[in-house]
Amino acid sequence: MNRITSVVRLHLTNPWTTIILPWMIMGFILIANIAIWAIILGAAAPEDRADIREGLGYSGSTTYFFVYIMVLAVQAISVTFPFALGYGVTRRDYYLGTALTFVGLSAMFSVGLTILSVIEEATGGWGLGGRMFTTFYYGDNWLQRLFIFFVTFLFFFFVGTSAASIWVRWRANGLIAYFVGLAVIVVGGAALLTLTGTWPAFGAFFVNAGLVGSFAWSLVITAVAAVGGFLVLRRATPKSS
Repeated sequence: MNRITSVVRLHLTNPWTTIILPWMIMGFILIANIAIWAIILGAAAPEDRADIREGLGYSGSTTYFFVYIMVLAVQAISVTFPFALGYGVTRRDYYLGTALTFVGLSAMFSVGLTILSVIEEATGGWGLGGRMFTTFYYGDNWLQRLFIFFVTFLFFFFVGTSAASIWVRWRANGLIAYFVGLAVIVVGGAALLTLTGTWPAFGAFFVNAGLVGSFAWSLVITAVAAVGGFLVLRRATPKSS
């Protein structure tokens, strides 16, 4: 357990990268959105503002934050893995410590976004009717949002972990094969649904699962990515190029 917690401390040695910078990015995105909303509403005719506020309720700007989290996972592993092995940490302990770090960061970021969603709701969309953290696909209340944020962060952290593990073991060639394989799976799955005419059934499955249930299914992909990342990393050898 001491070795695992040492890996956690290793990842958190530089809080600028793992904690401060992500929140700075989120803050910049929020300020930029508020400025854009204010400009749009200020330039609109009074009779059009109600319709504009309704449109401002649909925002995908938080996606950038989640994508950065995936980049953070890739950077964290590619930088710390050779260092940890150099100090005698086993690959198993390193991976468990890394997973524990990412779960903890997911919880911290999720609580932060949930608090922002409560503030956004209480202020009527930051006084402008805009929605970043309370848009329809994040749920109807803070508890749903907390869960959805948490599983989404886990998804991006561990998909990033699997990509980083492939990079550490096989470098660029491995990543190319990884993304080609993902593209084949996605395109092949879409083609299969089209040829069999099962798109309605596919959509009905998620409608029946509900919003929270649909997000819960992402945990299956997260688990596959986490296990796959471990299986790849346990045989990886740090390389200089």
